[in-house]
Amino acid sequence: MDERGWSKYRLSKECGLSESTLANIFRRNVEPSIATLEAICSGFGITLSQFFADDTMVELSPELKELFDNWVALTPEQKQLTIQIMKAFQYK
Repeated sequence: MDERGWSKYRLSKECGLSESTLANIFRRNVEPSIATLEAICSGFGITLSQFFADDTMVELSPELKELFDNWVALTPEQKQLTIQIMKAFQYK
């Protein structure tokens, strides 16, 4: 969160989780369910395997970095629309 400058509120909106759920994880060391971890990963735009991977860095091309930087700024609704548009381009 700190790397992105996100508050817990922003993370809750990106993940679709309540702030109280995140507070329980961060403050009370409550172990999240797999579904909760998937939601958090989705909010960050990563997979569960990336979440559990070691600290090996993946080098992104400038084009992919720009795409990712723009992606993380989108609302969940905008992300869904973007995915639909991308899928439409695949079939043309």
